Amino acid sequence: MSGILFKTNKPITLKAGTGVSLSANGKGFTQKDFDGTDDSIVRVSIGQAVETSSNVQFNDVVLSSNSLTVGTGSNVLVFSDGKIVGNVNFQNNVISTENITTIGNLTFTGTRTSSYFTSSISNVTQSVITGSNIFGSEINNHKQYFTGSMSVTGSYNLNQYSNDITEISNDTTAGDAKTTSFVTEYAVYNFLDGIKPERDYLRKSFVHTGSFVNSSTVRFSVVTASAPSSLTSTSVNDFMFFVNGMLMENDTLTLEQNSSNLDLSIDTDSLGYTISAQDEVIGFGKFNS
Repeated sequence: MSGILFKTNKPITLKAGTGVSLSANGKGFTQKDFDGTDDSIVRVSIGQAVETSSNVQFNDVVLSSNSLTVGTGSNVLVFSDGKIVGNVNFQNNVISTENITTIGNLTFTGTRTSSYFTSSISNVTQSVITGSNIFGSEINNHKQYFTGSMSVTGSYNLNQYSNDITEISNDTTAGDAKTTSFVTEYAVYNFLDGIKPERDYLRKSFVHTGSFVNSSTVRFSVVTASAPSSLTSTSVNDFMFFVNGMLMENDTLTLEQNSSNLDLSIDTDSLGYTISAQDEVIGFGKFNS
């Protein structure tokens, strides 16, 4: 009886397809009919084991339902159209070639590195920075620069100064005399320009030689410097006059400005002597030039 074969009227056709390969007695084929007369051992293979403990891989997965759930408990991930629900941990680099937009919070636990960084922030509730890249954490840190504007609404502490800098002042009078204010170039320029008349007057100091008029009068071809209103008017006390190198006492002298000439009158009785055309009289003090 073992030699009897049964042949079917309609053979069974086996055809290989995507992910499915066929072999008969170890020899692969794409399509073949079997009617019972062939006693070959046929193997159907799908390329990988599919036991519950197997690591199954697919190039593409198309879901016909609304979602795919992976995992159990607190580690579950739910994949649905356009979103992933659950915590995703990337163990290698993530490269995005397009923009990334987050609707909820975005948290970095590592280092963020960017060749170009721009940020538009409407509200910051907390900013905590740790590590060696703290801005200005040490006095010998490398220099950091702001290339745009910076607005500081609170105090600004510079180099551990004893008082916080509270403002940059544009006050041209320096009337507040604060120890917590920086001043602008404009404020300094105008303040110094305001005291310029006093400064220039106080710096005036010139020497001139007088010409003989008579035994009690010497004339200088110069005018005296005009004192600003905030200072005492120019007087004989702002000069020293010498006759032949000897200082004459100011209480014996009188000055009178006559147009472009300054006349020095000498009280010869108090001084004890008169002058002659051969005497040299030199004046030193607040001449205008």
